[in-house]
Amino acid sequence: MTALNPIISFLIRAEPLNAASIWPVELSNLHENQDADSFWQNLNWTFLILLMGERHPEYSQAQAFLDKLATSPEWGHFARFYLNGVQLIATELEQRCRQDPELKAKFQEVETALAGNSTDEIAIAETIWSVLFPEGAGIRGQEDARTAALRKKRTVTITESNPDPIQHPARQILFTSNVLLTTPLATADLSEYDPDFKAQLLEALREPQLYWYDHPIPIGVSAESNEILYGLKNFNQAVEVERQRHPEKTTKVNFVLSVSVTHKRLQTLGKRYLKQVLATSTPLDQLNIFAFTEADTDALIQQVLLPIIERCCPSDDAADLLSLFGVDGRYGRHYSFLKAIAALWNVLIDPDIQATFKIDSDQVFPQTELIEQTGASAFEHLQTPLWGATGQDTEGQPIELGMIAGALVNQRDVHKGVFTPDVTFPDGKLKPDEYVFFSKLPQALSTDAEMMTRYQSGEVPDGHNTCLQRIHVTGGTNGILIDSLRRFQPFTPSFIGRAEDQAYLLSTLSRPDRLGYVHASGLIMRHDKEGFAQEAIAMAEIGKQIGDYLRILMFSAYAEALPQGASEIKNIADPFTGCFISKLPITVTLLRFACKVATLFNEGKPQEAIEFMRTGIPRLQDGLDFTQGRPSALQQAYKRERQGWHLFYSSLAAVEQALQAGEDWPLSVQTAARQIVSECLINQRHVI
Repeated sequence: MTALNPIISFLIRAEPLNAASIWPVELSNLHENQDADSFWQNLNWTFLILLMGERHPEYSQAQAFLDKLATSPEWGHFARFYLNGVQLIATELEQRCRQDPELKAKFQEVETALAGNSTDEIAIAETIWSVLFPEGAGIRGQEDARTAALRKKRTVTITESNPDPIQHPARQILFTSNVLLTTPLATADLSEYDPDFKAQLLEALREPQLYWYDHPIPIGVSAESNEILYGLKNFNQAVEVERQRHPEKTTKVNFVLSVSVTHKRLQTLGKRYLKQVLATSTPLDQLNIFAFTEADTDALIQQVLLPIIERCCPSDDAADLLSLFGVDGRYGRHYSFLKAIAALWNVLIDPDIQATFKIDSDQVFPQTELIEQTGASAFEHLQTPLWGATGQDTEGQPIELGMIAGALVNQRDVHKGVFTPDVTFPDGKLKPDEYVFFSKLPQALSTDAEMMTRYQSGEVPDGHNTCLQRIHVTGGTNGILIDSLRRFQPFTPSFIGRAEDQAYLLSTLSRPDRLGYVHASGLIMRHDKEGFAQEAIAMAEIGKQIGDYLRILMFSAYAEALPQGASEIKNIADPFTGCFISKLPITVTLLRFACKVATLFNEGKPQEAIEFMRTGIPRLQDGLDFTQGRPSALQQAYKRERQGWHLFYSSLAAVEQALQAGEDWPLSVQTAARQIVSECLINQRHVI
């Protein structure tokens, strides 16, 4: 473990460059009955001591403390997490350095560099990043040059524009969003709900939380703070602008919601809750809103998909494979559903639907600013022939731009113009965990290079002969053509709990005829979450941060599971998406976690630090268990889900062929599909 010794020694100096110190209280006389805050702090601290190796004067005491604690009924799983983590890190470092002599040499360079007395924060950060976070190295001080280089790398030469682009977005695009529901806040007024509804809410409060989301909507939150109501109202207004500009092209827009919940009991309450919220709000007369719960997606499996498979492509494990089609679970599950439902819609509900486009409910189309500053409304941007074009990337490889991605501007910045990046290059002192991993730096780089690119005549990219492909995309403001969806069959695995948007792209990178996102210059949404959902955001902050740590474990293992392998995937996805595909995922994840916990204690936030440990350790242990082994549970899950999605799209192709041939049998499943979809309509009567 000597490779980490100089790095950890630097991080725990009393005041490293005036950054937060993470010195602990004394380790002497550790026992389970000591002050609770000190006990938790020392539990985390012993992990850092063990990582520093046997030369640390308190190594033996720390080892003995954790060994003893590992047998405790109350504390054993926490102690075993840290003990197991030390062994996993030691094994990972040994294996990687043996496989990669260059990495081993860099660790030796780091030790030499940190042995000096440098106070240059950038130089020290670059030194540590060279081994733990190489994607961040070489950006600071070189922002303009790195932006230009990345923009050049992302440039695509168009060989053929889409000959049949989207012309009537309101009729041809199935718009979607996700609703994430959680239990009520302590301050919630639930007087308007009936006794049965409230009784089930109370039962949910007694259940363990199953899933964590960035800022879920607490049931009972006020209308002013209700994210989904906010998003729907603003989208309804955006469609009204489109109707006024193009009355001949704009009809009511079909809008699909996936309803995901944090607690199992909430599954039966989601649709009832949404109907009540919409019933008491201003009518959304430009939208047909369809809400799909887990019960609805299961009905589609049982009454539509399985009968098709039984008739056309029998499979003994069809029910198990198709269980991935649903909305409850981690982000990846509902994200894949919101894409795949458009293909089913096209085949069995409405053949006019040619694409799907997802927005997040805390995002708004600022139509006035878009029209004034880009010369086009939101829907007009979606009519670009670049969406569906084919071309070659800078390495001469073919790419089909069947997906589209826009950008975001923060609500507080929109007065500066819609081309104001929502993530800017960070400044200020680094905290200890940011010396280990600092994703905001490459995130700002890719935001500037990819999202803020403006096509201009006579320049590259010009938006006609050349354009930009996007690797960095956001959860909303992106779409895919159904033709590309059905041929490439991309998906986000259901085990992905964060960055589901970027994981979606990874599933396509193993093919030689790669599917990519075209950058839609000027298609920008205003991000309003900070303006109305502060309480929900604060409540979910710890879960969000832990999800970010898990992202390193999941993306690294997922890239290894893909046919092309992590190295090739990472070459395409760097610097931002790729920074979560790490050569040392266990080392980086656990060291980052421990440094964050230690910093919270040092900053006088013991309750937050303890909650971080209580929440984070079980989730990180699950992530470690899921990604370890050959084959790992992750590899097996990916293989099964790939088969499941292939079966899903094969069933749609089979029923489509039967319908086109005029056969009778598919009419029954089509009728069933239309009935289920009709029952998901929650804001008005609509004939399917």
